[in-house]
Order: sequence, then C-alpha cells, then structure tokens
Amino acid sequence: MAAPFTILSNSPTLPPDAHPRPAWLRVKFFGGPNYQDLKRIMRTNDLHTVCESARCPNMGECWEHRTATFMILGNICTRSCGFCAVPSGKPIGAPDPEEPARVAEAVEKMGLRYAVVTSVDRDDQRDGGAGIFARTVQAIHERVPGCKVEVLIPDFRGNWEALAIVVAAGPEVLDHNMETVPRLYRRVRKGSVYERSLELLRRAKEMAPAMPTKTGMMLGLGEERDEILGAMEEIARQRVDILTLGQYLQPTREHLPVVRFVHPDEFAEYKCLGEQMGFKHVEAGPLVRSSYHAFEQEAAART
Repeated sequence: MAAPFTILSNSPTLPPDAHPRPAWLRVKFFGGPNYQDLKRIMRTNDLHTVCESARCPNMGECWEHRTATFMILGNICTRSCGFCAVPSGKPIGAPDPEEPARVAEAVEKMGLRYAVVTSVDRDDQRDGGAGIFARTVQAIHERVPGCKVEVLIPDFRGNWEALAIVVAAGPEVLDHNMETVPRLYRRVRKGSVYERSLELLRRAKEMAPAMPTKTGMMLGLGEERDEILGAMEEIARQRVDILTLGQYLQPTREHLPVVRFVHPDEFAEYKCLGEQMGFKHVEAGPLVRSSYHAFEQEAAART
C-alpha cells in the first residue's frame, strides 16, 4: 500500500526550493569522460537534447551511460506548457533540412543501438514537423543499421496525415505523452486536448498494430488517486503497450508548483495496477521520465 501523501502548498508563487526534496528524489550527478564526450558530440553537430532543455534530473546518469534524447525542430516551442522548461515563443525560420543527417551522424559517433528522438511543438508548420521526424528515423536506420529508434511526438494538432507520415517511417516505438489527468489539462498542458491525445494513441496502433505505443504521465500536480487510475484505464483501452509514471519537479519559479511528492510505494502500487489493466510494461517511480531506460521498456513490451 502507498505511504501517506506529503501535501505541499498550492500557491503559484511557491519557489522550487521552498520544501526540501525527500531522500528518494536526490540524484548523484555524473560528469565523467562519457558525459563530456557526449556533450562535445552534441555541440559539434549543433544538436539539442531534451535532457538539457527540460532540465532532466537523470541527465548525468544517462549521459555517462552514453544515452540521450535528441530534440529536433529547434529549441523554441510554439506552446507554453505550465510544467516544461523548454523555451517558448515564435521559432525563427523553417526547420533545418540537414538536421536528420546530423542526428544520424551523432548516433553513429555515440555508438548507439537505441536512439530516442523528440521535438518541440512546431504549430507554425503545416505538418507540425512530421516530415523531419520521418527523415530522422530513416537517416538513423540507414546510417546505423540495427539501431532502434523511438519517437516521442507532439499531437500535430490532430493532423492524422502527419501522424501517418511518422508511422510510415518505421520507428520501433511511438510515444506520445498524456502528461496529466483531464481536469488539469487547461492549466498544465496549454494548447493540448486530452481526448485528442487519446485518439492519437489509438490511431497510431491502428496504423501499425505491431509497433509498440507508449505514453507517460507526471504525478504531483494536484491529481487525485481516482483520476490517475481513471486516466490509466482510458489509456489502456487505446491498446497502449508501455506506460511511464514519474514525479513532476518544478523547473523554475515561473512554472507550476509541486503539490505533493509521491512516495515510491505509491508508484509501485500504480505499476502493479497498470499491469493488471493490460499494459505490457509499466515503468513507475519518482525519477522515471519518458525516455529513462527506454531500451529496456521496448524489450519488455515485445516479450
């Protein structure tokens, strides 16, 4: 059973360090030779990672193990979600047509056998950037045969032709994060629609039944237990294979505050319940992020 919840203030002015993080949220920073080498490769190839832009707490560990999530289509997002540290605004210019080749080159230099590719939202583009996603998947497969590619895509504002372009490129896993429960969408995920994201997951599975689909949610934003379980059940009905659940952490004082820290025992309970709902794999824990241990998640979903 879950331990008692730690409830924090709902005040929007709550600074990130107003309440010390519990022991289970303290991470060791890794800055060894692999970390430095990966950073050099990213800068040399003029690439962005969501690890840096979203201030992921696992960045040091993942980079030291030579894994990273590439963020394509620039570093400026056309939406302004309340939880995300990626800069928002109006992107300058069209997406870089040479970016897929640079990502593939970096994958080769890093010696990856599993690459995760995500992006900012590009609502300024007719296809939402789907064409660049597809070309990136194809470029990695061509340059590094045998390397699996997971894509973490935006909702393309319900442009299902754009979704089909990405699916047709043949990624090994297609991920689209629900992020939170329906009641909190307007505050947490501006510009997105809960039902639209559910439909994207359903349509992706219909387009490619053998391709594992994946989604994730953040906990600690004020959602109730029954809302979490209700969302999990709705997601399971879309035949989603992989579910990730992690703790929301406030990146800056301007972002949404943490309402509570979810105890590891509660995450363990959701993992058990999710498996009973039919998910092939549930990754749940305070430090879990969408791409954390992604290779192991994909392998578990195919067994």
